Amino acid sequence: MSYLPFTKPTLDEATIQGVTEVLRSGWLSSGPKVKEFEAALSEYFGGRTVRAFNSGTATLEVALQLCDIGPGDEVITTPMSWVATANVILHVGAKPVFVDIDPLTRNIDLDLIEAAITPNTKAIIPVDLAGLPVDRDRLYAIAEKHRLRVIEDAAQSMGATWQGKKIGSFGDLISFSFHANKNMTTGEGGCLVLSDAAQIPLAEKLRLQGVERFPDGTMDVDVAGGKYNLTDIAARIGLGQLKQVDAFNSRRRELVKHYFACFDRSMGCELPQEDFAGSNWHMFQILLPLDRMRISRGEFIEQMKQREIGVGVHYPCIHLFSLFRSMGFMKGDFPEAEKIGNETVTLPLFPAMELTDVERVCTAIKEIIEASRK
Repeated sequence: MSYLPFTKPTLDEATIQGVTEVLRSGWLSSGPKVKEFEAALSEYFGGRTVRAFNSGTATLEVALQLCDIGPGDEVITTPMSWVATANVILHVGAKPVFVDIDPLTRNIDLDLIEAAITPNTKAIIPVDLAGLPVDRDRLYAIAEKHRLRVIEDAAQSMGATWQGKKIGSFGDLISFSFHANKNMTTGEGGCLVLSDAAQIPLAEKLRLQGVERFPDGTMDVDVAGGKYNLTDIAARIGLGQLKQVDAFNSRRRELVKHYFACFDRSMGCELPQEDFAGSNWHMFQILLPLDRMRISRGEFIEQMKQREIGVGVHYPCIHLFSLFRSMGFMKGDFPEAEKIGNETVTLPLFPAMELTDVERVCTAIKEIIEASRK
C-alpha cells in the first residue's frame, strides 16, 4: 500500500514547463514574473494593491513595520498558530498578548479580546486556523472601537471567504503564505495585501534592504530593510497555482464532506466545525479522545505511520514553548488552546487524494482507537 502523506502540492505540467522557461531566461531573482504574479494576485483580490515576499512570515513582520509597531507596543493574537505569528511581534520589539480560543471555531475568542486591550495595544493579529475565517464583522468592529490596526494572518485561508467576499479583498493588512503545504504554493513565499497604495514605497524598501533607487542610477537607504524578495522561479509556480486555487479548494471541500460522511462518531473524536460556506479547508483536524485511550497521541501517530498514513500536529500552543515560558507564560493560561494543542491531529487532505483515501484514513483511525480503548 502506498504512503499517504498528510499534504502534497499539486503541480501541473504547464507550471513545470513555465519554471523551465524562467530558468532558461537567465532572470532567476525578482523580475518580470514577480510583477506578473503581483498583478494576478491584485486581480484575484478585487484590484487591491499586493506585494509578493519570500515567506508569509516576512509579510507579517513588514505589516507590523508599516503600522509603526515597535518597542513598548502590544499586539493581541492567538496562542493557537504556527509560532511565526508571535515571533514577528518579538522581532519588531513589541510584546505578544495572547487571548484564548473559541473551542468551536478554534480561532481567537472575540469575546475575550476587549479585556486584553491596554493603552499599549496597537494591533490585533487574528489567525484563520485551518482556513476557517475569523468573524470579520465582529473583529473590525472591535478594532474600530479601540482604534487598533488589524493584520490578518491569512496564511491558511487563501481562497476562503467571509459573507461571500474573498479574504484579502477587504480589510486592513492581509498576510498570505504560499509555503509548500498551503492550498496554493510558490515553494516558499507569501504576499501582503496593502490597505493603502501610499504604503507601496515603504513596503518595497522593507522587502529589499531598505534600498530606494533613483532614475540617475544612484540609491539611498533610510530604513533598515530585510532580504524578503520573491524569486521569478517562485512567482512562476505561483502564477500556475493561482489559476487553480479555487478548483483546489472545491476538491478539498468534496474530500472533507466525505470525511464527515465516513467518520464513525462513536469513536469519541471531536471533529472540526462543518463550514462549507467560508472555509477553504486548508486542514482537517480531529481531537483524539485521549482520556478514553490507553495510548498517547505520539503512539497514535506512530500506528498511523505503520499503516502508511502521514498525520501532523497543528499546533502545539505557542505560549508553552520555552521562549515564551521565559517571558512568564505558563501552563493553564489558555485552557481551550491547550486542550486543542494536546489532542489535535491533522489528517491527510490535498486535492490529488481520492475518496477511497479518506475511507482508508477513517478505517485506520477506528481500528487504532477501538484497539486502544480503556
